[in-house]
Amino acid sequence: MQKEGQSPIIETWHKLLKNKLAFFGIVIIALFTFIAILGALIRPDHTPDANNQILEISRKKPGFKVSILKVELNKEIRKVPFYKMLFFGGQEHSYTSIPISTYSINGDTLVGVVYSETASIGQRRVYHLADVLYSIDVLKKIEIQGDQYIIPLNNGSVVKTDLQSMQALIPDRILPKYYLLGTDKFGRDLFSRVLAGAVISLSVGFIAVFISLIIGITLGAIAGYYRGWVDDIIMWLINVVWSVPTILLVIAVTLALGKGFSQVFIAVGLTMWVEVARVVRGQILSIREKEFVEAGRALGYSNSRIIFKHILPNVMGPVIVISAANFASAILIEAGLSFLGIGAQIPMPSWGGMIKDHYHYITTDLAYLAIVPGICIMFLVLAFMLVGNGLREALDIKNTDGM
Repeated sequence: MQKEGQSPIIETWHKLLKNKLAFFGIVIIALFTFIAILGALIRPDHTPDANNQILEISRKKPGFKVSILKVELNKEIRKVPFYKMLFFGGQEHSYTSIPISTYSINGDTLVGVVYSETASIGQRRVYHLADVLYSIDVLKKIEIQGDQYIIPLNNGSVVKTDLQSMQALIPDRILPKYYLLGTDKFGRDLFSRVLAGAVISLSVGFIAVFISLIIGITLGAIAGYYRGWVDDIIMWLINVVWSVPTILLVIAVTLALGKGFSQVFIAVGLTMWVEVARVVRGQILSIREKEFVEAGRALGYSNSRIIFKHILPNVMGPVIVISAANFASAILIEAGLSFLGIGAQIPMPSWGGMIKDHYHYITTDLAYLAIVPGICIMFLVLAFMLVGNGLREALDIKNTDGM
């Protein structure tokens, strides 16, 4: 029984939290949402799309560790503000990452042996210490005056230093790098790619559901309230769209709009509104003759005010439940489209795209490259389904305590 003075929303929330499976779903959704919001701030690879490729260390097992030599790029990299590190943001590296096994310093040169798993002696690369430490203006020469090195930088300034100072700075440019889930076939940090994939899935789900709600609620409300020939036309459109398999319709819309991330959520949203419209229409048909609606008409309220201010708030329960299920469906459809190559395009880290890149390893000891993003899809979809089921029970007045 609803406590006196307690908001229905608060009561529903309390019921939802008491449902252990729904609570588990809420925790999973909150975790992935937290990961998506913080974006590059919490990823080991802070670059946009977690796309830092180091081909020398491709397909390494989870827990892999290697020493990385950071060689400064001879171009200016602007540091992005904090807010651009969130969601889809990231910071380009100002250096090139070179995996090395050993290194030595001979005067003003550094000799590094590139990491190699198969060769007993890896490729040797030689760098001037100044090239490793500074972003140099390649159009100007490094001058030596006595024991001083005068190094022209890209930003127009110069650095004056000596050999001992440069040698002392080199150990700070060689750092250990850990790969919790190993690397993919392009030498990218799989853990960072999986974290970045949460942004893609949640964004597609949220925007697609938002589009479907706008279209579905509007058409469903108009059909249910006005009935007659308006209802006939809208129901004909709903039945036509409903008769076409969702994945085929999404593929057709995607091909018509072109490949890309934005096209995915538009295509998914344009195919998910029919169920929302059917439910809204049915709910409005059942309450349009209620006393409070008749009272609104008697008071001279406009039809739009009656629909959006008085009727729709009373039918949002089933719509919220459907939205949770549609969110899960949107994630699955996006993953499927990316697997087929017509969803999010490279280098965007879609979970479906990761499975596509590595599914042929499924029978090898590298099967985790495809299984890990697949597990993420499974857990996120399961979470939304559990929350949807929990909402259905919480909003059912038959399940009210004390009844």
